[in-house]
Amino acid sequence: MSASVEDVLGHCFARPELLREALTHRSAAGAARGQRAAASNERMEFMGDRVLGLLIAEWLVERYPAEPEGALGRRLAHLVSQPVLAVVAESVGIGAVLAVSPGEARAGVKKRATVLADALEAALGALYLDGGLEPARAFVRRAWQEAMSALTVPPKDAKTALQEWALARGWELPRYSIASRSGPPHAPAFTVSVAAGGQNGTGSAGSKRAAEQIAAEDLLGRLAR
Repeated sequence: MSASVEDVLGHCFARPELLREALTHRSAAGAARGQRAAASNERMEFMGDRVLGLLIAEWLVERYPAEPEGALGRRLAHLVSQPVLAVVAESVGIGAVLAVSPGEARAGVKKRATVLADALEAALGALYLDGGLEPARAFVRRAWQEAMSALTVPPKDAKTALQEWALARGWELPRYSIASRSGPPHAPAFTVSVAAGGQNGTGSAGSKRAAEQIAAEDLLGRLAR
């Protein structure tokens, strides 16, 4: 498994245990075959999230030297958003090598956008910890090339775009509500739902604001279809 993932990441791991951890979903964490307890990829995801933000920001500043901060910020938010991460994760095959429990595998957890996005960030975190910024930068620029090239103009904030969509059609303003909140205080998980135009969207993230943005993106996609 690791050899194929190393090929995708473009890096031979000196510490393969980092990659193993990055590809272990929390459902599969714990003692396995008499070995020491396996850690889930949540810590690696935490690291990868920060590395990704830095490397995408660096790339944007290089690519758009005359663009103001606000436009760069909207591009960054899009490129590190859950939907984009899930597409990139699928394109590089992260889901196929992610270790999950048998029950979660039967439930199709490997196809969930949140799981794919988290696993991709975790793999990037492991890559950075093992090899540093240069291999992490090389991987990001390969894996995100299509998403970056497709972003010809700065995207609108998803909540703003949804509000404009609703107003243009004479609808009521979108209504957001927290569907659930879980996790410990230091690592909460919010699921938010939004309703507009007789349809609903949902989004999950570590903050209410981020979950609202993902929910708005989800609903915009449904309305566009």
